[in-house]
Amino acid sequence: MNRQNVFALTRDRQSARPHLGIVLLSARELDKMRQVGRLAARLLQHLEPMVQPGVSTQMLNDEAERWTKAHGATSAQLGYTPAGHPPFPRSICTSVNEVVCHGIPSAKQILKEGDIINIDVTPLLDGYHGDTSRTFFVGKPSPAAQKLVEVTETCMMRGIAEIKPGARVGDIGAAIQEYAEAHGFSVVREMVGHGVGREFHTEPQIPHYGMRGTGVKLRAGMVFTVEPMINQGVKDLTFLPDLWTVITQDKKLSAQFEHTVVVTETGVEILTLP
Repeated sequence: MNRQNVFALTRDRQSARPHLGIVLLSARELDKMRQVGRLAARLLQHLEPMVQPGVSTQMLNDEAERWTKAHGATSAQLGYTPAGHPPFPRSICTSVNEVVCHGIPSAKQILKEGDIINIDVTPLLDGYHGDTSRTFFVGKPSPAAQKLVEVTETCMMRGIAEIKPGARVGDIGAAIQEYAEAHGFSVVREMVGHGVGREFHTEPQIPHYGMRGTGVKLRAGMVFTVEPMINQGVKDLTFLPDLWTVITQDKKLSAQFEHTVVVTETGVEILTLP
């Protein structure tokens, strides 16, 4: 999400936590990440049939919490408390339509035909975090919403395709930005991808825009998220008074997809596949 703390913080709300640096995961640690990554992906699969008109975002949250516990994990999002924020009060994020990220599930928020919703989950299993999200259609989308969501998913995959040892973080962002802007959409700047493992958010930061050949050089064993947020209108954001919910400044639609990946000796492996 933001440059310092991908889950929550804006540039003027820097985390008080010490800099954790870039961690290269061992083979044993990567096995743990594969397990929790698969669990995260399966959780999204489990929730997908519930994404229907008339369902509240609180119902999605409650089922996610039940399913996560039934599979021996907990939610890393529930109670997460970065500097300058209250504890996050739910187990998943549900970001509907103009909500860019960190939407808080509510019994009062009822999905309706034509909505889009990003569901962001991060189960914690055996000390490791599986971080992934998808944007779903509620019923039949408008052609404009369908195009935005399809382009956003492709942006993520194009960014991931740039990942290999010796490549640069800027290569990922450039691929995403080029594709999004070629289709008339804008890329959120304030929120970025992040390292993940035993810690929820670590270095490196992964902006979803940028210039090729710039930024941190990628090395085998680095694990991080690629999670572009693509807006239908302007890239600018508004932060709501709850200190969590972020919406598009012009109230137009926003979509997001997220995978956790590891840099391998020959390229990249997506860890959040079912």
